[in-house]
Amino acid sequence: MNRRELMLAVYVPTVLLAFAQGVIILSLPLLATETSDVYSFASVIVAAAAFGTLIADVPTGTLMIRLGLRTTMLLGATLVAFSTIALALPVGAEAAVALRLIAGVGTAFWGLSRYTFITQQVPVELRGRTIAGFGGINRAGVFAGPLVAGFLVQTFGLDSAFVFSGVLALSALVAAWRWIPEEANDARVSSVGHEAPDRGAIMATWEAIEGKRTDVLFASLAQILAQVVRQGRLFLIPLYGIEVIGLDALEVGTIMTASAVLDMSLFGPAGFLMDRLGRRYATVPSFGLMAIGISMIPFSNTYLGLLIAAMVIGVGNGLGSGTMMTIGADFAPAGVTSTFLSLWRFVGDSGQVAGPVIVGVVAQAFTLRQSAWVLAGCALTCSLMLLLLVQETRIDRKAGEKVEMKHPKRIEVQQQEG
Repeated sequence: MNRRELMLAVYVPTVLLAFAQGVIILSLPLLATETSDVYSFASVIVAAAAFGTLIADVPTGTLMIRLGLRTTMLLGATLVAFSTIALALPVGAEAAVALRLIAGVGTAFWGLSRYTFITQQVPVELRGRTIAGFGGINRAGVFAGPLVAGFLVQTFGLDSAFVFSGVLALSALVAAWRWIPEEANDARVSSVGHEAPDRGAIMATWEAIEGKRTDVLFASLAQILAQVVRQGRLFLIPLYGIEVIGLDALEVGTIMTASAVLDMSLFGPAGFLMDRLGRRYATVPSFGLMAIGISMIPFSNTYLGLLIAAMVIGVGNGLGSGTMMTIGADFAPAGVTSTFLSLWRFVGDSGQVAGPVIVGVVAQAFTLRQSAWVLAGCALTCSLMLLLLVQETRIDRKAGEKVEMKHPKRIEVQQQEG
């Protein structure tokens, strides 16, 4: 598949769906606090989509084998579109949770099929740049969403933001239907050569990662913390701006958009660092900067203070564009790629579920400032784990071997295994 075909088939629908999700970033916390005056339950509404994605991740691996990548993508976009539009109706808190669960299932279908499609189509030596570019394009769709949502909420009311988001998701569905090739549905059978049930595929995956299970375990823990931070900040920043500082929806929207502009502009450097130097050169500074930015939030008492903190967070997250996806793709064993990636997404999505819930529970028990400190701690821990406990996964194409981290004990064990 050439660059133009990949752009039309994956990137264009991704931009549209990401734009739709960007609108949700601001409008959903507003809906959550409007339907519930309890932080902990409001966080459940925000986290419900991530939970829906979590429970659908592993079954999606089998679904892709049976339906094909194209059908799975289209089904996912359909679920996201209609469940989002339904939020514009006068629904209660429980119905909002149910609709977001459905959207989360759709996100799992869409995201994992798209992830597998890219992994299969792109050569390994270009993987870091391609997935980082994919992450950057995804962020490009998100960056204008909060600003547009702020304008819509201020001008037409909260319901208009959900209608607009749903229409964007429908546009993504049409684009995917138009440009995803029919041949993508031929990928019904895993590269193992048979349609394996979930249990058999999972056991085969466990056997396939023998020799690198310790690295996968530590990388999985880092992945959980990474997603806790990324998802938690999207709940924390708008709530802090509105509840603590007293900003309006449009002001919060401009803060999140400014952060997203920096975020999306760094996918190029992130991809360069990953492919030329190693994955650690992007991941470690990424989450270190996010820890600094989030720790600035408790000291922010004005629009400008929160804007600066959000921009530092945006720079950090931008340096991490596509990093966790790339590490997952690096670890994915031949023969059980789709199953491994579905499990990898499951691990990360558990962090996405936990992020808003942690913010809400800590804010309910203490304050939003304490929630920020907890998220900053998660970001710092993630950075240190990726520096000290996860082996470098970049492939040196000239030497034909993996670049090793300088951990003598780990290298000695690997030499003995070899």
